[in-house]
Amino acid sequence: MARSRLDLNGPGGAFRLTVGIERWPIRGAFTIARGAKREAIVVVAEITGGGHLGRGECVPYARYGESVDGVAAAIEACGPALAQGLDRDGLASLLPPGAARNALDCALWDLEAKRSGRSATALAGLPPLHKVMTAFTISLGDPETMAAQAKAAARHSLLKLKLGGAGDRDRLAAVRAAVPQARLIADANEAWQPHETETLLAAAAATGVELVEQPLPAGDDALLAQIAHSVPICADESVHGRASLEALVGRYDAVNIKLDKTGGLTEALATATRARALGLKIMVGSMVATSLSMAPALLVAQDADWVDLDGPLLLEADRTPGLIYEADMVSPPPPALWG
Repeated sequence: MARSRLDLNGPGGAFRLTVGIERWPIRGAFTIARGAKREAIVVVAEITGGGHLGRGECVPYARYGESVDGVAAAIEACGPALAQGLDRDGLASLLPPGAARNALDCALWDLEAKRSGRSATALAGLPPLHKVMTAFTISLGDPETMAAQAKAAARHSLLKLKLGGAGDRDRLAAVRAAVPQARLIADANEAWQPHETETLLAAAAATGVELVEQPLPAGDDALLAQIAHSVPICADESVHGRASLEALVGRYDAVNIKLDKTGGLTEALATATRARALGLKIMVGSMVATSLSMAPALLVAQDADWVDLDGPLLLEADRTPGLIYEADMVSPPPPALWG
């Protein structure tokens, strides 16, 4: 696992920024409409100052023009500013929304919590965290394979199905037959064609799916305002932070807030507040990553309508300490992990 370290002196004394690239094998494979992968590659930022350590983890995503090396370099470039006292507000002006800002923003939250002796939850002005129910993801595959995976995951009461366009009606029917009692949500990852979207939404409704994520490519959002649907449609690739929300009203019913898109917990909390004010429901999601990525998102997930923070469950092994998952419930993070 690659790791770099920058030692500096600033107004607050000795300061260290460590940036690590880590590879975490996935159990089997994780497959969506854009392809499959067998490992999660994450970038971890560690900020040390005043005898305390704050950490944040992010997942660079090629869909948004990011690369692992590019994100690591962007984090490293912020070292001098951080040594000079850069805070979360200043970070939002220094880096655009995305993975690099997420890792640093979450590390700054963690560092402030450690320095102050208060939890990140308290610093955010939130009540104590409680357990939340998370979806469990079923990777894209043929109908029989997805049905078997869903049946094997029957202890999870909320399943998220990865869809891919052609054959999705059969996939939905097969999974529903395999797990007749499960709650289902679906994610098309921009794979549906405009001419088939209304029909596929009707098929989703017929099989009891309660939410469909990003059926069309982000650039085709306007078409959704003209498509009849009884299943709520959730924006994923079309939403990043607060600035992207206004254009989604009338096209989407919900938004998937991910810290790797918003650029950290700070903007994610503000995005959730604004989305509620606009009448949008909220899903809190993440990329496939370790518990260090999921932990800050749990602050946003407390009153979310749907939560999809199962990343560690998809890995061969998680970091220690990690989040505690019991069936489909995930507990607040221990301080030794984050916050």
